[in-house]
Amino acid sequence: MIRFSTLLLATTLLATPIAAQQPQFSGARMEATVKEISDDRYQGRGPATPGEKMTIDYMVKQLQAAGVQPGGELVNGKRQWTQRVPLLKSDIVGDPIFTVQTGKTNYRLQQTADIAVRAPMNGSNQIRITGAPLVFAGYGTSAPERQWDDFKGQDVKGKILVVLINDPDFEGGEGDFGGKAMTYYGRWTYKYEEAARRGAAGVMIVHETEPASYGWNTVKNSNANTMFDIVRQNPAAAHTPFESWITLDTAKKIFADAGLDFDQMKAAARRKNFRPVDLKATLGATANAKTETITSYNVVGLLPGKTRPDETIIYSGHYDHIGVGAPDANGDTIYNGAVDNATGIAHVLEQARTFAKEPRTDRSIVFLAVTAEEKGLLGTEYYVSNPLYPLEKTVAVLNTDSMGVNGPARNFSISGTARLELLDRLIASAQTQGRSFTPDPRPEAGGFFRSDHFPFAKRGVPAVSFRAGNDLVNGGTERGNALAAEYTEKRYHQQDDEYQPGWDFSGMVQDAQLLHMVGRDLANSTAWPNWSPDSEFRATRDQSASQRGGLVDPESRVDTPVPAAEQPDVGERG
Repeated sequence: MIRFSTLLLATTLLATPIAAQQPQFSGARMEATVKEISDDRYQGRGPATPGEKMTIDYMVKQLQAAGVQPGGELVNGKRQWTQRVPLLKSDIVGDPIFTVQTGKTNYRLQQTADIAVRAPMNGSNQIRITGAPLVFAGYGTSAPERQWDDFKGQDVKGKILVVLINDPDFEGGEGDFGGKAMTYYGRWTYKYEEAARRGAAGVMIVHETEPASYGWNTVKNSNANTMFDIVRQNPAAAHTPFESWITLDTAKKIFADAGLDFDQMKAAARRKNFRPVDLKATLGATANAKTETITSYNVVGLLPGKTRPDETIIYSGHYDHIGVGAPDANGDTIYNGAVDNATGIAHVLEQARTFAKEPRTDRSIVFLAVTAEEKGLLGTEYYVSNPLYPLEKTVAVLNTDSMGVNGPARNFSISGTARLELLDRLIASAQTQGRSFTPDPRPEAGGFFRSDHFPFAKRGVPAVSFRAGNDLVNGGTERGNALAAEYTEKRYHQQDDEYQPGWDFSGMVQDAQLLHMVGRDLANSTAWPNWSPDSEFRATRDQSASQRGGLVDPESRVDTPVPAAEQPDVGERG
């Protein structure tokens, strides 16, 4: 039994008139923010660009006007509006050459058409590979706790690993990886990390739309542009010299030239007894890069709590997008990022305005706009590694990334699948709006690892990334799912993610009210939400209790799972 149960929460909330519960948010103000920062003048809000500076200036001006205090790093004992985020920046310059030599032929792979090679992040300003053997390594996974090892002791130093995206369970929906929901082993970030740990020369991830959850346009736009990483002492330990994706057609050609059937090899990779396969081919790669260390910024606003200011609730969202890239079919070079994530920033700013007008809460409220999410959650990763406010006293994180612009919905969701009392609170508060919770319909897409709540979760902080519902008041799930599919295919990480005058922001108002209720209630309580007992994040959170005076509110304990799918096994692997 959940002691602070969803039912009890709902009963308590329903005892107060809904009109008194739900503050007034302005859809017009949120729309104005989306329209402004997704304008071409902002040049896609890439890190360390004039567009980033314009975005920061805009956000700071809005926070100041709202009456929020600076909440960033301390300089001479005074809080600034920003937190510096040092990043390694790398761009491929000139015409890169990537060739495959097989027993039958020698051919060139064209950047963005056949392959999407990332600018080097291993500390070098060039890619120079000669005759590196290609090896099919299945899913590129080593998971001792699941008795799974795709490498079987084979030495892959100096080799190029050709690997599949997602987990071995994706195709069949069951197996050693817990079923359809993607684990961290299925993420492309893990595959690069594991290859680097083994000293491989590089990685080719085979792209397929379903297991990746996005098309080739998204892959090429995200990987063939400017790359960023946090500044590392030993970058070669985290990155191989050659990190790339290849199209399915390219992969099939490589396999066929080796006398192998791709589909048969893919099926073999789903079995525990799979062993690496020599593809009887080599890779040559020549590319030059411009690398430099730059400084980007997180933007932070603060409303100090009146009685327990050292305890914080964070509203977060990333303000960056992809920036400027190669022209699309219409000649457009700007990735405007209107939905992703001008909408989330519009929400964070509107929360700041609303909280600033209300009576001050007991705990502090932090408004965090992070940079370089599109480059691997880097702004948030830097924050949790260098927290401005102690993570052990961070009560909860409510992150918003790509909010709904198609009107109100009868439901809501979160990215990925997680069991935590924070979700209980969202469910209970949503009931006061007559709304229900729908678990992530596609946990196999790895949404849990793709938003800025994830670095907080790894450190034990209860965190969710909110998703607008798909059961639209106007059109139901049929219209909601159709619009979502259209966005993923034609706009996500593409130049057409632009502001559209016909958008309906009343759904964002509804979602903002829900998120406000949850944050406000926590900010005026003594509760310390936790993860479910079987969550891999629970132990870290429990350990932090001693750092906040041993406070563990018994009414915050989650003793049974919330109605959601099984939490993926993430652990502390990146």
